[in-house]
Amino acid sequence: MSNPSLATGVGIRKGISLRLIPSALVSLSGFVLFVLEQGMAGYGALALALVLAAIIDRALLRDLALIASGLVAISLVPITTDISTEHMLVMGTAMILAVAIPYSVSRFVFKDHAVRFPVMTGHPWTRTEKWYLAAVVVMGYALLPVYMVSTGVYRNWPAVSDPEGIFRLFLGTNALGIWDELFFICTAFMLLRRHVPMTQANVLQAVLFTSFLWELGFRAWAPVFIFPFALVQAWIFTRTKSLSYIVAVHLLFDFVLFLVLLHAHNREWIDIFIY
Repeated sequence: MSNPSLATGVGIRKGISLRLIPSALVSLSGFVLFVLEQGMAGYGALALALVLAAIIDRALLRDLALIASGLVAISLVPITTDISTEHMLVMGTAMILAVAIPYSVSRFVFKDHAVRFPVMTGHPWTRTEKWYLAAVVVMGYALLPVYMVSTGVYRNWPAVSDPEGIFRLFLGTNALGIWDELFFICTAFMLLRRHVPMTQANVLQAVLFTSFLWELGFRAWAPVFIFPFALVQAWIFTRTKSLSYIVAVHLLFDFVLFLVLLHAHNREWIDIFIY
C-alpha cells in the first residue's frame, strides 16, 4: 500500500505526470457537470479518473475518491440561487454531505485526517493580512457593481425587498461563501496537493471552484475574476493555514455582493455604487 504521507514528497517527484492525469480528469468532471451540465459525461470522467488512479497509486485513488464523493453529492441537486425553504434545505443538505463525507472518511476510515478545517490557529493576523481584508472590500466595490449590473447577471438572484427575503439572501450568500472554502480549498485543494505540485493542484481546484459558481449564476465574464480569486484563496491558505482568514476574505467580498444585489433589484436602495 502506498503511504499517503509520501505524496507531498518523493511520490510527487516520481509520479507527477501520471498522477496529474486522473487529478485533471476529476477537475474536468466538475467543468462537465456544472458548466456543460452533462451528467453522464461528468460521472464518466470521474469514473475514468478513479480507474486510472487505482492503477497508478492506491493513496491517489483514496484521495480522488473523497473529492469525487463531494462532487457527486452536490451535483445531484439543483444548483441555483433559489432561497425558498425547500431548496435551501435540499441544497444545504447536499453541501453538508459534500464536505462531511470526505472529512469523516479521511478521519475515521482512512485515519489519515487529510481533510482539516483550521479555525483557531493561535497565530494573529499580520498587518498585511488585515490590510488585504480592506483591499478586498475596495476591489469588490469597484468590480461587482460593474459586473452585476452591466451584464444583467444580478437577475440570476431573486429580487427581495421584504425583511425575510433580505435575511434569506444574506444567509444564502454567506453559507455558500463558507462552503466554497470548506470544499474547494480545505478539501479538494489539500487532497490534490498531496499528489501534485501546488501550482497544478491550485489550477485544478480553481477550475472546480469557477465551474460551480458558473452553475450557481455567475455567468458572462465572471470567470475572469473568479478563477484568479480561487487561485489567491488557495495560495493564502497555503501560507496562513487559516480557514478563518480565507473565510473572512470571502465573506467580505460576498457582503459587497449582497449589497450590490439589493441595489441592483431596488435601485433607490444603497445608491453608493459606480457603474
